[in-house]
Amino acid sequence: MIIQLNQVQKKSESLSKKEYKQELKKLQYHLLSLQLTLRKHGVALVLVFEGMDAAGKGGAIKRLTERMDPRGFIVHPIAAPQPHEKRYHYLHRFWRKLPMHGQIAIFDRSWYGRVLVERIEKFATKTEWKRAFEEINAFEQTLTEEEYIIIKFWMQISNEEQLKRFVERKNDPFKQWKLTEEDWRNREKWEDYIIAAEEMLEKTDEERSPWFVISGDDKKSARLQVIRHAINAIEAELSKRGLEFPPIHDKELTQIINE
Repeated sequence: MIIQLNQVQKKSESLSKKEYKQELKKLQYHLLSLQLTLRKHGVALVLVFEGMDAAGKGGAIKRLTERMDPRGFIVHPIAAPQPHEKRYHYLHRFWRKLPMHGQIAIFDRSWYGRVLVERIEKFATKTEWKRAFEEINAFEQTLTEEEYIIIKFWMQISNEEQLKRFVERKNDPFKQWKLTEEDWRNREKWEDYIIAAEEMLEKTDEERSPWFVISGDDKKSARLQVIRHAINAIEAELSKRGLEFPPIHDKELTQIINE
């Protein structure tokens, strides 16, 4: 995938608040049906979320999981490795968080930190992060050749929208915890992150573990995009593996969203 992230166009959907909620509910129940299908067939799902700060990863994950069976998924918020984790290969802590067959794991940031923040902040040497592209591809290939589906999302936001959201968080007592001095410092390295992300997308976008770039300036549109891509990718993988999944009929969904 070759893409210029600074040129990702803002996407919006002309939906009223009521229409948005109905569409969201319809997609969420569709996803719930697929969650139950994955459990039935013993196929694990790994969803990876990366992106610029304040691009909407948390909001998208919240809507993605809102109607899922909570017994069947776990969200892993990934931060810097703990001291004891540094004694192992950097992928070790992610192997330990992989879901059982039939379960779902959602990574809010992931092993791609090696080629993003670790690259930019020089926590990894040039040799290490350059080698990581091949290591990550091999890691994901190992999983997808077994009972795993991997879907990856890059949440992109404009520089102007990010600043707006930072200011909103700073002034909201219930969101201030989301904003750190590191976030402000990272804004000064915007172009470095763009360059690193574009190379990451180009070198790790594989048919077996695809990247989907989501325009995050419009929060509602971004959330719908994420769930639609997830549904389509899961169904495509199930079909490829010859596994049956129940068709979702508009009539059934219409009845659900009107309840």
